[in-house]
Amino acid sequence: MKIFSGSSNQPLTKAICDYIGIPQGKCHIQPFPDGETFVKIEENVRGEDVYVVQSTSPPTNHHLMEMFIMIDALRRASAARITTVLPFYGYARQDRKDQPRVPITAKLVANLLVAAGANRILTMDLHAQQIQGFFDIPVDHLYAAPVMYEYLKRKRLRNLVVVSPDIGGLKMAYAYSQVLGAGLAIVAKRRKSASEVESMAVIGEIRGKDALLVDDLTETAGTLVKAAELIKHKGARKILACVSHAILNDLGIERLRKSAIDELVTTDTVLRPAISGVKVVTLSVAALLGEAIKRIHSNSSVTSLFAFKGGRTS
Repeated sequence: MKIFSGSSNQPLTKAICDYIGIPQGKCHIQPFPDGETFVKIEENVRGEDVYVVQSTSPPTNHHLMEMFIMIDALRRASAARITTVLPFYGYARQDRKDQPRVPITAKLVANLLVAAGANRILTMDLHAQQIQGFFDIPVDHLYAAPVMYEYLKRKRLRNLVVVSPDIGGLKMAYAYSQVLGAGLAIVAKRRKSASEVESMAVIGEIRGKDALLVDDLTETAGTLVKAAELIKHKGARKILACVSHAILNDLGIERLRKSAIDELVTTDTVLRPAISGVKVVTLSVAALLGEAIKRIHSNSSVTSLFAFKGGRTS
């Protein structure tokens, strides 16, 4: 088994290798002045079971292209099997034609991964679960929820209610509420644009309770912040947000600084700089991904890693 890392999240790859107990594969990645990418695999991979770890976080197109080039290099070096490990699957929000003359880019990315030479996909908390069906190769879809649950359990939150910030996240919120023994509420919203959200109403009992907002992804934090404002107005005592992939651009960070959210709990699926003015707790999913890689390599079952089945059904 050999594990290689793209440039998007090398600390996570190192943590995965440390968990498994193997050195990280040697790979040279060099950008050219014109923006092209050069990749050289610097060790023998002939006949090996190979894993490429790359989150397709911003700059998304660059990280995607780098990953395709790495897969192609490994395929041409005669690797026996190439598993692409995508802790965060970019373009997942473009999973359907919701208006005329638009692409289904999540499917295009799936096609390109297979065309490049990927034999298997390992990913986490897809924005839309149907993306698994975009592939004709095996897909193992993990959830960050077990890692989140262990942290939340230690906080001993009182009189907790789990809140879905939109209809699409209801299944994930329900799963969290079941394992935490908490109530369930939902915020009905209307989206103005890709970066602006107008929250409309909350369904469920909020007053006097600690609230846990759960979502798979946030970038501009519009949905989370609007939902937090609404449930604070409805009498929530303490507000936490639990988000698997916190991409967080400048707009999102600024909104969180001014928001009613007391703490943001997320994972290390994407690499982020330190954020001042916002309490962010980053939990590692390295052990979860590492255990999945070990089981895939040994052809063992990964079913027990899916024990917490939360997810989006949007």
